[in-house]
Amino acid sequence: MRITVMTTGEQIITLDVDSHESVENVKALLEVEANVPIQQQQLLYNGNEMRNSDKLSALGVKDDDLLMMMVSNASSGSSNAARSDLGMNPDGSALNPAAFQQHIRGDANLMGQLFQTDPELAQVITGSDLNKLQDVLRSRHQQRSVVQRQKEEELALLYADPFDVEAQKKIEAAIRQKGIDENWEAALEHNPEGFARVIMLYVDMEVNGVPLKAFVDSGAQSTIISKSCAERCGLLRLMDQRYKGIAQGVGQTEILGRIHVAPIKIGNNFYPCSFVVLDSPNMEFLFGLDMLRKHQCTIDLKGNVLTVGGGEVSVPFLQEKDLPSRFLDEERVPNQASSSGAAVPSGFTEKKNSTVASPTSQPSRQNTSEGPEFEAKIAKLVELGFSREAVVQALRLFAGNEEQAAGFLFGG
Repeated sequence: MRITVMTTGEQIITLDVDSHESVENVKALLEVEANVPIQQQQLLYNGNEMRNSDKLSALGVKDDDLLMMMVSNASSGSSNAARSDLGMNPDGSALNPAAFQQHIRGDANLMGQLFQTDPELAQVITGSDLNKLQDVLRSRHQQRSVVQRQKEEELALLYADPFDVEAQKKIEAAIRQKGIDENWEAALEHNPEGFARVIMLYVDMEVNGVPLKAFVDSGAQSTIISKSCAERCGLLRLMDQRYKGIAQGVGQTEILGRIHVAPIKIGNNFYPCSFVVLDSPNMEFLFGLDMLRKHQCTIDLKGNVLTVGGGEVSVPFLQEKDLPSRFLDEERVPNQASSSGAAVPSGFTEKKNSTVASPTSQPSRQNTSEGPEFEAKIAKLVELGFSREAVVQALRLFAGNEEQAAGFLFGG
């Protein structure tokens, strides 16, 4: 393993030694490298003096650890004072953080090494907050202690009774955890962006002349608007309450009704849009799959834009700095999630990782009997170019009302 020794003369010495090497042999190497006799060397590890007979492994010295070498050619009083200044407490903090900070700052080589191996520690050493320096030193000590304890547990398992069921369970868990840790390290190296927060897709739109941040979700079957947002946009008066219901999923929310058509502005163009009104204060406006299909939209993640109308309009997706903090606060709606993790009304159930609107009731009108009159309405609407299946579904949806069914078919 490799250890670094820092002398009181601010000299940095790197040694390749065996973990079972004795401290006396390390001093012998240092006598050659630093030209300091063994008798004058005093090695410190975590503020504690290392005896010549001790083994490095027994003292807990690991790869890339730092040792301090004091030279006893000065008086014992000054030596003890220097040790006191640069020593460490049992919890890993510095006895004299100001002296420790000043000493490390004065060594350009060591600072360069710290910036490469531990940027956080290097930053606090160059800073002025001694309390933060102590916290980081304690944290590093705790991390080393955890690693050392894990190694000791692994070593104990190697010599455990092979017929001990509990020991075998621990070995199995250790092997599994090792695989997880290796997978995590590989992800950090090859896929670091996977640990960053994903900002959902929002664009600027205007609904009935009111500017909004619209959440674009191709996994939501319907375009939805909250009651408060609909009221702010002056659309609540147009809500058809015959479409009341309960949307159930992860929790449930009330479907207040439907607004059949209202203008939305995307870019410089206006488009007709229909909305499902939900009693959901956590979501204002969601542009769902129904309108994405109707207006031939494309979610271009490479260009980071939403194109509408087959390419006639392109609007950029908003960056994190452009979004209100309430859109980024994922903890305030822990029980309401879409397929991709964004906060949406809980009445959107998850099926095969897609978000599907599922109202539990249809308009409050009673269905008429599907007799000759119903067939005549079907024939009339089929003549307009719609399929029989679509016509039947529309008539049933509007309880046999031919005009509303036709408007729905033309609007869809």
